[in-house]
Amino acid sequence: MAKVAFPQGHIVSVAAGKKIPKDVDVVVTGLFADDATKTKKRDEITSALVAVGHAGKWGRTRTVATKEHLVVGVGLGKRAEFTQDKLRQAAAIGAKHLGDVTRAATTLATIPVEASAEVSNAAAVAEGFILGSYSFDGLKTAPDTHTDCEVTIVGGTKKDIAAASVRARAVVLTRDLVNTPSSHLYPETYAARVKKLAKNLSVEILEPEELEKRGFGGILAVGGGSSRSPRMVSVSYKAGKGLPSIGLVGKGITFDTGGISIKPSAGMDDMISDMGGSAAVFATVLAAAELELTINVTAYLPLAENMPGGAAYRPGDVITHFGGLTSEIRNTDAEGRLVLADGLAYASTKGHDYLIDVATLTGAQIVALGNRTAGVMGTEDFRDLIAETGRAVGEDAWAMPITEEVRSTMDSDVADVRNMGERPGGMLSAAAYLEHFVPKDTPWAHIDIAGPSYNTGASWGYTPKRGTGVPVRTLVATLERLAKNKK
Repeated sequence: MAKVAFPQGHIVSVAAGKKIPKDVDVVVTGLFADDATKTKKRDEITSALVAVGHAGKWGRTRTVATKEHLVVGVGLGKRAEFTQDKLRQAAAIGAKHLGDVTRAATTLATIPVEASAEVSNAAAVAEGFILGSYSFDGLKTAPDTHTDCEVTIVGGTKKDIAAASVRARAVVLTRDLVNTPSSHLYPETYAARVKKLAKNLSVEILEPEELEKRGFGGILAVGGGSSRSPRMVSVSYKAGKGLPSIGLVGKGITFDTGGISIKPSAGMDDMISDMGGSAAVFATVLAAAELELTINVTAYLPLAENMPGGAAYRPGDVITHFGGLTSEIRNTDAEGRLVLADGLAYASTKGHDYLIDVATLTGAQIVALGNRTAGVMGTEDFRDLIAETGRAVGEDAWAMPITEEVRSTMDSDVADVRNMGERPGGMLSAAAYLEHFVPKDTPWAHIDIAGPSYNTGASWGYTPKRGTGVPVRTLVATLERLAKNKK
C-alpha cells in the first residue's frame, strides 16, 4: 500500500486560569443586550464596548482597546434567552476573531447561565473555542498559514478544561476523517489509519478472505463492485471486568455512488461523508480511553465503497448476513443498512449490555427533521436517553418511533427482510430493517445523522462547512452517563 497523506485541521489549544494573564494579546468577553442599555454600574470593558456602538445583539462583535488589552466583545442577546449552548457558540464566534495572536484569554466562563449535568460552563467555553477555531486546508499545495494560539479559560478548572479538550479533539478527528477525500481514505487506508491512531487499544481488522470465511455478506456485497476491497475493523477500550459494556457500530461507506441504483451526479462529491458514522464511533472510543471512563466500549467499523461494476450486487439479489439472516436487495443505494446489519450482528455476539449504531443513513431524516437535528430510534427508554443527552450537550436530536406500519413494509417474499420499504416513513423503515439484527433483550439505539453530520451550507456557531463531528459529544456524554450508573 502506498503511503497516504491524511490532512488535519487546525485548532487552538485551551488552558485553565484564575485570572487574565498579563501577556495575552486578546481578551474575549461577552455583552448582554440588557447591560448595553444600562447607564449605571458598568465596568471598564462594558463601557468601552458600548462606547464603540456595541448593543449586545446576539452574535455581533466589536473590538476595542482598553488600558491593558485588546478586547473582542461578543453579543450575547437577552439574558432570559441565553443558554449554555449559546455560551458555547459565543466562544466559537470569539475564536474566529483571534486573528494571528499566540496568547488569548476569555472571561465568558464567568457569565452565569444554567449548566447541563454533562458539561460545566467552562468546559462548554473550551469546546466552543476549539470547535470554532477549526479550519481544514485539505490537500492544497499552498495551505493557509496558521498561528498556534493558546486560550486561557478564566474560571475553569484544569480537570474540566482537559476533559473538554479531549471531547472537542475527538470531534475534530471525526471532522478530519470525514473531510478527507475518498482518493485518500478508502477501506484499506482507513483501517491502517485506525490502527495507527489506536495503537494503545485492541484493534481487529478483518480482510476480504476473513469476511468471506465468517459470512459478512452485507459488507462483501456492498464492496463487491469496487477495486478497493472492504474491511471490518473493531477497536476496543476495556476499563475492567463487571463494568457496563457498549457496542458502537458506525456506517463506513468511504464513497457512495449508489451502486447499480446510481445516484444523480449533482452533489455526489458530498458522498465522501458517508463514513461519518464510523468516524464518530471510532473517535468516541479514543475519547473514552483518554478520559479513562469506567466502561468497556468497542467501535465496529464496517468499511466499503459502494461502486457499480461487473462484480457489483444488483437489485433483486438475496444476500446472507453475518449470523445467517437474509436480505432481499430492492435498491443498491440503500447500502448503509446492509453493512450496519453485519456490524450489529457481529457486535451482538460480543455480549454488550447496550448497542448504538450511527449512520448517515437516509434522506428521509433530512426531510423529517432538517439538517441540524438527528433522528434517534430504537428501544424506547434508551432511545429517549440518547436524544435527551444530545440536546443537553448542544447536538440536537429527537426521538422517533418504529411503527408497526413501517415494520410491515420490510417483509420480503424471498428473504427474511428486504432492504427498502415504501417511501413514506423512510427514516423509520431503515430502523425497522436494522432492528432485525439486534437481540430483543438488548437496549439499542439507531442515530440517523444524514443531515447534521455534514454541512453543505455556510458555517454557523461552532459548526464549520463540511464535516461537523456530530454526534461525538452525544456519544461521549452517553458513555459518561452509563459509566456513572454502573450495574
